[in-house]
Amino acid sequence: QVQLVESGGGLVQAGGSLRVSCSASRSIFSFNAMGWYRQAPGKQRELVARITSSESTNYADSVKGRFYISRDIVKNTVFLQMNSLKPEDTAVYYCHAESFRGDPYWGQGTQVTVSS
Repeated sequence: QVQLVESGGGLVQAGGSLRVSCSASRSIFSFNAMGWYRQAPGKQRELVARITSSESTNYADSVKGRFYISRDIVKNTVFLQMNSLKPEDTAVYYCHAESFRGDPYWGQGTQVTVSS
């Protein structure tokens, strides 16, 4: 069973930065892609950023130029660096992984709160 464990969420002022991490219980090379989703109260879960096994990345329009996804293959960890944070970035951020068969895996989520 795959485990994804997020860390690094918290409270930050608008304009600040935060980095969240996702540690996988097995090699991240075993996944077709990994990424971050977020869900704000009363809203649907949305894709924030994604990185594929070939290191191709894509971002939601709302975070382009502010958020950056990266990975550490030795530590089996994926990071999301969030800069110039806005109150509308407030959400629970979930790590997601997709196997080459298409099986989805989710972390438990980490709260990010941006105060104005």
